[in-house]
Amino acid sequence: MAASIMDVARRAEVSTATVSRALRGLPNVSEATRARVLRAAEELSYSISPHASSLASGRTGTVGVVLPFVNRWFYSQVLSGIDSVLRAHDLDLLLYNLGDERVHERFFARMPLRRRVDALIVLNLPLSTAESEALVSMEVPIAVLGTRIPGCWHVSIDNAEGASTAVRHLINLGHRRIGMITAAPGDPRGFTSPIVRQHAYRTVLAQAGIPYDPDLEVPGHLSIDKGASAMAQLLSLPVPPTAVFAESDQMAFGALRTLGRMGLRAPHDVSVIGFDNHETAELLDLTTIAQPVAHQGELLAGQILDALSGSSEEPAQVVVPTRLVVRGTTGAAREHPPRYHSTTSAGT
Repeated sequence: MAASIMDVARRAEVSTATVSRALRGLPNVSEATRARVLRAAEELSYSISPHASSLASGRTGTVGVVLPFVNRWFYSQVLSGIDSVLRAHDLDLLLYNLGDERVHERFFARMPLRRRVDALIVLNLPLSTAESEALVSMEVPIAVLGTRIPGCWHVSIDNAEGASTAVRHLINLGHRRIGMITAAPGDPRGFTSPIVRQHAYRTVLAQAGIPYDPDLEVPGHLSIDKGASAMAQLLSLPVPPTAVFAESDQMAFGALRTLGRMGLRAPHDVSVIGFDNHETAELLDLTTIAQPVAHQGELLAGQILDALSGSSEEPAQVVVPTRLVVRGTTGAAREHPPRYHSTTSAGT
């Protein structure tokens, strides 16, 4: 089997991006590193492909973006950040939406981005080792949001810290019966953010000496309607929660809708905190964990520009901080919380 760029990178103990720059004669590679890469390539009988070399010159003027959902608020915001930076530098954006499993499989079977892009941005896309290697084999700079690909640029938030902050906020307000509206537990595609936030929720409860109750975790599938249904399910428990952490603001919007339809109020009856700082969160006075969504797209595009210009020798790894935004939907726990009994469907 012919050697790959990843084989050369391992032999030379550098990133694949450095291998690519060294073999193309691009700047910002030390002479010692370049010599080590050339020696490894010679030992493995590896040579850079002609089409990859032409891509490095920027002749296509296009950056590919691969993402799992094109119609969700989060991804539209990230895309707006990416597009604003690329447009300012006269680069086009080529979008591939891999939300459907069959489309995902077909994409990696055919690799339609080859010869069509100068660089690639991957947004929160769960990838197998073979799929990651297939992308790296394109021999173009790659920037990744959320998930990681070895040797590639990377931007993420600290999901564990953000979720921990949300749960600690509720505990500090005196809440001990805290529900969680999760994203999609057990998703076969392996999205990591929901799992990390869920684990943080459980960890903080344990640290506070609060027993874990699986009935207090209900899936909301990142939608307003499902978030509303999840809140209705939580309120139907024999001992309902006094506070709820929703993994996304959109699920929190649904939770607030259910409270309103049941004649309840946040935080008087149930405190609610979300995650994202969606532009509607301020309108609904929702307490939330803010993350700069569009800015993450800007950072990814900036990393790609640095990679294409050769201004950075090694791929940057950026962790963007989150922050607690306290508004009107969280408050102190009541000494004797009310009990709710309702069979009303709140998801439609």
